[in-house]
Amino acid sequence: MGVRLTIAHLYPREMNLYGDAGNIRALVQRLRWRGHDAEVAAVEVGEPFDLAGADLVFGSGGQDSGQAIVGPDLLARGDELRAAVAAGVPVLAICGLFQLFGHGYTPLGGGRIPGIGVFDVDSVGGGERVTGNVVLDTALGRVVGFENHSGRTVLAPGQAAFGRVVRGVGNDTASGLEGARTGAAIGTYLHGPVLPTNPHLADHLLAAALRRRGVDEPLAPLDDTLELAVAEAAAARPRRT
Repeated sequence: MGVRLTIAHLYPREMNLYGDAGNIRALVQRLRWRGHDAEVAAVEVGEPFDLAGADLVFGSGGQDSGQAIVGPDLLARGDELRAAVAAGVPVLAICGLFQLFGHGYTPLGGGRIPGIGVFDVDSVGGGERVTGNVVLDTALGRVVGFENHSGRTVLAPGQAAFGRVVRGVGNDTASGLEGARTGAAIGTYLHGPVLPTNPHLADHLLAAALRRRGVDEPLAPLDDTLELAVAEAAAARPRRT
């Protein structure tokens, strides 16, 4: 008998750049192909939501103005989100919400937006936007995505990165690191959307969510021929900066 997961989608109105809602579609469809299902619940500014009932949390990027709107609401939910991460709930936070899952983000023009400290990182706005395809070496294998950000994120000593940059820029122009990882929570700048192009990453998040619901057997394999072909093409595509 299948399991119905609850996916909490953080601020889809304000934080929805670069087609990242495709990540939600990938998670739901890969569940359904295996006989499970998901309820996708939007977490919106000022609206009540019990994050203790979430099996998986997803959030994406937005303009600096969008981060300023959602920042205070995210801060108010910080205790719940930190508790969820401590309990092993898988999280994927992309770009703007990756920054706010750290200690905060300071745009280039000032006006710091405090974060919730899931990741021991800090982010500032940079003067030059980096854009192009990225290839990472991660603990989960190769991950391919697309970065489009001017933010610069620095990891504190001891904070694990999501991956090491094989091609692209990543968190900044010096470290060669990309994203951050704490428990089952992953922060990254990778758009794309990243999950359809990296089915093993999607399955990693789903498997973690299902294990917490008592489903311990490995996920049934799927035919990912098309997805892997897209990843190969993206990895080989000339990079724009």
